[in-house]
Amino acid sequence: MKPRILLLEDEPLILMDLELSAEDLGCEPVLATRVDDALDVLEKDHDIAVAVLDFTLPENCNCIPVARELERRAVPYLLHSGDLDRLREAIRSLDAPIIPKPANGRTVIERAIGLIQREPQPT
Repeated sequence: MKPRILLLEDEPLILMDLELSAEDLGCEPVLATRVDDALDVLEKDHDIAVAVLDFTLPENCNCIPVARELERRAVPYLLHSGDLDRLREAIRSLDAPIIPKPANGRTVIERAIGLIQREPQPT
């Protein structure tokens, strides 16, 4: 079964790059362009394995509500943002890897896949 990856991104070209990269790497992308869309996906789709979240979204929103829901469900995610300087404090409130924009879509998706492929460390 292909891992399902939630892609929350409001820029069409970036979203398309991530989507195609996810497909090329054997994932099934699930697309959202707004916070409400992503939350609806999570409510209906309990098979999301990992997510890539753009931090800054339309209507003066950010991805924090989606990130918190993913955390509640123990679904790993990473942040993909171009606003790191301006949003430093808000981004630091989330405990997730950050990939600054611009970044190659394949690199972003490979890093996301790596979050679900980590082996538990022996104790």
